[in-house]
Amino acid sequence: MRIASWNINSVRNREQRVRDFLERSDVDVLCLQETKCADDQFPDFSDTGYQYAHVGENAWNGVAILSRMGIEDVRADFGQPRFHKDPLAEPVLEPRAVGAVCGGVEVWSLYVPNGREISDRHFTYKIDFLDSMASYLEQGKDSGDPVVVVGDFNVIPTDQDLWDRSWFEGKTHVTPRERGALDEIVRRGGMTEATAPLLGTYTYWDYQAMRFQKNQGIRIDLQYARGLTPSDPTVDRAERSGKGASDHAPVIVDYRP
Repeated sequence: MRIASWNINSVRNREQRVRDFLERSDVDVLCLQETKCADDQFPDFSDTGYQYAHVGENAWNGVAILSRMGIEDVRADFGQPRFHKDPLAEPVLEPRAVGAVCGGVEVWSLYVPNGREISDRHFTYKIDFLDSMASYLEQGKDSGDPVVVVGDFNVIPTDQDLWDRSWFEGKTHVTPRERGALDEIVRRGGMTEATAPLLGTYTYWDYQAMRFQKNQGIRIDLQYARGLTPSDPTVDRAERSGKGASDHAPVIVDYRP
């Protein structure tokens, strides 16, 4: 099974790019993040031979799974925390996770909260979100069923996965708490980071300051697996180039039983 993860940064703006990628990449499952649309605005990809599930809202967040191996047991809640930017308002379930069984494999597409600043409530939300996923995976660890969790984790796993460590001093994405939360997904969830061989290979380049042209990027788009053997992880760097590209590149991994 070949699984790709791609923060598309508005699927309506890049529908044709998704179609072209599906045609040439030979992926069995494509997980999208930051689709930035409501469910009734999500493009109809059924003519491509892929079934799909989407959870989204107007303008922000949004996640999807496109599968040519079937799509069953669709869920949007693994026990993750709720959040509202107004601390006095009732927290809501943001569309940051969608899971489904594709060809006998449980697949989750995640858009982990950014965290904003270390002192922000959003940072705590981010840590709690990752902790909830570790708890969810830990609860199902003895089932023996294969599971793959992919997405934009908004955490840089190591200092080798960024272009300039000094630029991140005092900022999110590199703190011990965030990296520790990733470690807990591995430790408690019994997962393997399938994208670990991509150490030092970037998956995101900001639009500003010609980051892509200067190769000033970071690695935050990750895949984790249990019950499957991953191989040949790649970053489709070419998809980041050209007019109208997302600021993320697709990350692709092959899996076998």
